[in-house]
Amino acid sequence: MVENFKTFDNYKVYEYDFAGRPLVVKTGKVAGLANGSVMIHYGETTVLACATASAAPREGIDFLPLSVDYDEKMYAVGKIPGGFLKREGKPSEKAVLAGRVIDRPIRPLFPKDLRNDISLLLTIMSVDPDCSPEITAMIGASIALSISDIPWNGPIGGVFMGLVDGELVVNPTAEQRAKSDLELTVAASEKKVVMIEAGANEVADDVMYDAIMTAHEEIKKLVAFINGIVAEIGKPKFEYASGELDHDMFDEIFAYCETAVMEALDTDDKTVRDAKMQPIMDDIVATFEEKYPDIKVILPELIYKIQKKIVRRWLLVDKKRVDGRRMDEIRPLAAEVGLIPRVHGSGLFTRGQTQVLTIATLGTLSDAQKLEGLDDETTKRYMHHYNMPGYSTGEAKAQRSPGRREIGHGALAERSLVPVLPSEEEFPYAIRLVSEVVSSNGSTSQGSVCGSTLALMDAGVPIKAPVAGISCGLITAEDGSWDTMIDIQGLEDFYGDMDFKVAGTHKGITSIQMDLKIDGLTPEIIKQALETTHQGRDEIIDKILLAAIPTPRAEVSKYAPKMITMHINPDKIREVIGSGGKVIQKIVADTGAKIDINDDGTVFIAAVDRDSADMAKAIIDAIVFEPVVGETYEGTVTRIIPIGAFVEYAPGKEGMVHISKLQKERTEKVEDVVNVGDTVRVKYLGTDEKGRMNLSMRDAAPAEAKATENE
Repeated sequence: MVENFKTFDNYKVYEYDFAGRPLVVKTGKVAGLANGSVMIHYGETTVLACATASAAPREGIDFLPLSVDYDEKMYAVGKIPGGFLKREGKPSEKAVLAGRVIDRPIRPLFPKDLRNDISLLLTIMSVDPDCSPEITAMIGASIALSISDIPWNGPIGGVFMGLVDGELVVNPTAEQRAKSDLELTVAASEKKVVMIEAGANEVADDVMYDAIMTAHEEIKKLVAFINGIVAEIGKPKFEYASGELDHDMFDEIFAYCETAVMEALDTDDKTVRDAKMQPIMDDIVATFEEKYPDIKVILPELIYKIQKKIVRRWLLVDKKRVDGRRMDEIRPLAAEVGLIPRVHGSGLFTRGQTQVLTIATLGTLSDAQKLEGLDDETTKRYMHHYNMPGYSTGEAKAQRSPGRREIGHGALAERSLVPVLPSEEEFPYAIRLVSEVVSSNGSTSQGSVCGSTLALMDAGVPIKAPVAGISCGLITAEDGSWDTMIDIQGLEDFYGDMDFKVAGTHKGITSIQMDLKIDGLTPEIIKQALETTHQGRDEIIDKILLAAIPTPRAEVSKYAPKMITMHINPDKIREVIGSGGKVIQKIVADTGAKIDINDDGTVFIAAVDRDSADMAKAIIDAIVFEPVVGETYEGTVTRIIPIGAFVEYAPGKEGMVHISKLQKERTEKVEDVVNVGDTVRVKYLGTDEKGRMNLSMRDAAPAEAKATENE
């Protein structure tokens, strides 16, 4: 490749062998006005990573306004976008998920008091199927931030782990990924793991742990490579205005309201807690407004920090949870199926004040979602969507289209259940689940996993095993001590350090997603989180899910389409479809069935009732029918010519009975024996040298008739 920028003083190229493939980092060539930018190549996958920060925070911002955008360009795989505009539109679901995977490990490493706008734009410019663009983008983001002047406590690295034929593989190729039992993305710093995202075919806890640790060892070497780049070209970090609350003011107000807030928090009912907190907040404003004029502006952050200090102290020192549970105790559980009439399946799962109602809909395979992205996947047979309306948290707000969080939670539940779904051959349906969060107080994504298991079983989907999901929280202290808790609710999620979500069956893990607010996890914490969540999901499966519905229903709902799968010779497909689709359209019109045909000759027939599906199958059987020499068939006379009669012995199958084969006796005139429209029995004699089908009525006579003739 010709390099034309080597005369630039700041142009640098760094190379690293990453899992047997070249990782090349180039800086100083493009995007020089960003705070930090790199063009990163992994194999032939290319990503432009740019990190930019505002000069000062916006007024009134009390959080870190970080945006991470994973920008897929269709030119990266040599495609022109579909649609009328022929340009990229809103991010695909996969792009949203990739952005979230990169956001999660990066966000906790920014200073807690930084309020400047931070933008990370990761433009996918070329995709090599063997080199993950997501991992390439994550590494590019880490390097761009690390060499920039933006305050950040990185670097991190990321790897993708596979499990192929029982062996762990770092950054598997496309061929290896196709047969892998594990899709694990790990991000880590030199010392700790900061992000885990996994989908798995019921992988055992110890195998998952080994995969995470193997990934971390590989990342340590990658981080050392990045540190070498930073040492050479990294910029000094800029000074920023701290967004931290005034410590003296905080201590004064905390001392004033500590007892009242503790009393308000000491309940398992979110509604009661919110009601008790309102007069406390009003009192704080009334008491301190004169001394601190901006108290109303900073009140939300102030209350957040007051509650956080109390809840963390309870968990760390007193081993006390807001609702009085033990650290290893799950909230009260309940499950119910068949709540909603006429839908194909429904399940309600309740864990404390978290409730998720999931609805299952079955459709034909032609209802599968069509995808347009940077990989080879073009359709998706199983779809899972997640909705969380305002009323679920007691908020009065208008319903909006799904955001990144809703898309992410739906995808997590989808990934959790894919490993237990039957194949198309076993269950030829497209499946859509919609999880409606009707009440939220922590871990709704894992509640949707449980509700979805119920809905699938209620819909008669023969899943291989029930799947349950549960979350594990973490609380840490400055002295290094820590403790975990199972089934975290809202406050423990807000004020704790981790939300470690694991879904799976009795046999093994099907998904993991870890959200972290600290700088990483040690191996001991990861191991305990895996053990804790395994015990939790076993309890949910045995005591709740299987108690509500022990096995999938034997039959699908009477309102679901009835499906028949059949196989025909691929050479016969054109006969079933007919010229311009006339044949298949007539079948659909006559039977009311919906018919899909694959190129391999697999035919899927769907109808509202079994009789219609059977009728359509019978017609197709007749069309693809191949007669057997020597067999007799019933047919209809369609035409008469001087030398014989044509008989349609199957739909679209016509042969001729020669005049000499009409009867035993000599026939002078065809019409003396048969007329158009007569129903007759014929024997198939085979085809002649011109490919014409020859039939015989004489030889198809019943045995007793022949015996009489012989007498």
